[in-house]
Amino acid sequence: MARYTGPSCKLCRREGTKLYLKGERCLSDKCAFNRRTAAPGQHGAAKKKLTEYGMQLREKQKAKRYYGVLEKQFHSYYEKADNQEGIAGENLLRLLERRLDNVVYRMGLAASHKEARQLVLHGHFTLNGHKANIPSILVKVGDVVAVKETDSAKIKELVEAMGEKISPKWLEIDKNAGSAKVVAMPERDDIDFEFNEQLIIELYSK
Repeated sequence: MARYTGPSCKLCRREGTKLYLKGERCLSDKCAFNRRTAAPGQHGAAKKKLTEYGMQLREKQKAKRYYGVLEKQFHSYYEKADNQEGIAGENLLRLLERRLDNVVYRMGLAASHKEARQLVLHGHFTLNGHKANIPSILVKVGDVVAVKETDSAKIKELVEAMGEKISPKWLEIDKNAGSAKVVAMPERDDIDFEFNEQLIIELYSK
């Protein structure tokens, strides 16, 4: 399964904003973005005026990197969103929010999307009582994502920490059961990261 394996902090510097790819480290003084905000590369510190295309590209790259999705899959999400009723940009973000690894992240069981993806791949969750180890599974209203019974001290620690972070209103968290039920489709206001999704749609519409 394809995934980005390079330095995470370079991605934040390239986009000029924290993408919280390393979880708690991004909130500490150890965060590389705090020390070096310039884009990576020999000419990263040079001030460049972005063209219209450049702004659209950067917004697309930011969304891809935040959710941990590569180009081919991201483009397929765009095509799906464009074919749905409603505003294409909001449809796109809604699809990304419905990914299983993002649900695990929103449940507060992982410090980053990367960690959530790893937990899903290792088979620590069930979807409606069945094994679910594919991060890109899209949840729907009524689905229940739950932590599998395990002897892992790490997983038990994560479940104990559930509820410490504010979860979106489209998820109903049950800490005792270590689960979350999808009670509604995610809305634009539920996304706590700043995106200009219209720029992404404009880029792909060319």
